[in-house]
Amino acid sequence: MANISLTAGIRSNLSSLQSTASLLTRTQERLGTGKKVNSAVDDPASFFTAQSLTNRSSDLSARLDGITKGVQTVKAADTAITGITSLLKQAKSKANDARALSTETDYDDDRSALMDQFNNLMTQISEMADDAGYDGINLLNDETLTVEFGEKIGSSSLDLNGFSTTLGTTGGIEAESESDWTGTAGNTAIDAVIKDIENSLSNLRTESKKMASNLSVLTTRQDFTKSMVSVLTTGSDALTNADMNEESANLLSLNTQQSLGINSLSLASQQAQSVLQLLQ
Repeated sequence: MANISLTAGIRSNLSSLQSTASLLTRTQERLGTGKKVNSAVDDPASFFTAQSLTNRSSDLSARLDGITKGVQTVKAADTAITGITSLLKQAKSKANDARALSTETDYDDDRSALMDQFNNLMTQISEMADDAGYDGINLLNDETLTVEFGEKIGSSSLDLNGFSTTLGTTGGIEAESESDWTGTAGNTAIDAVIKDIENSLSNLRTESKKMASNLSVLTTRQDFTKSMVSVLTTGSDALTNADMNEESANLLSLNTQQSLGINSLSLASQQAQSVLQLLQ
């Protein structure tokens, strides 16, 4: 099939219309997606740089869930420590009250009653320690949680080491089960319990300070990670996002150009027809 011959005027206007249509397609795509760089074809350098920034942002965003879990795990443990400390003080008070009573047999019932109250408090302490877990991790049950901060596992992390909340040399909080709180011999048992409680209270204060330190690190890293995610996302958007006001103005201008181009093409066609009429 022979090529169609177009006049110079028609060909010029057609080329202009094609260029306008291409620009309209690009502008409409930008308005539709909100981005000026939608693929590597648009701007390879900006596309791949933005992609790298977005990937880093996504990786760090994923770490925020783990950091939040760490924060809540520490808070759960610290809340339990506060409650256990209060119960231990009450238990110590019961032991002191029993110690202050006479060792005569007339006071055995009172001492036994105080020991029962002490045991109940010990049971509550044990149960509170068991309930101090968060999402499967209980720092008061000598468990450890590793919180990852970096984009790659192991590049930056913090180990939250738990401890055993127990009394005595073994470290366990256990109810006093012996009935030797009565009589003269009972004083020795009570004194040992009071000493264990004091040691446990001291240990809890030390562990609470560690919890506070770890919580400070976690919240600082949490804030830092959130800021980094924002910085990376903003940087990526700056490379690829379209200026919607500018693109809207472009669309209006291109629509006008298209209308004018169609009119120009029509006029050029009319001129060609006029020449044809002269030849007839």
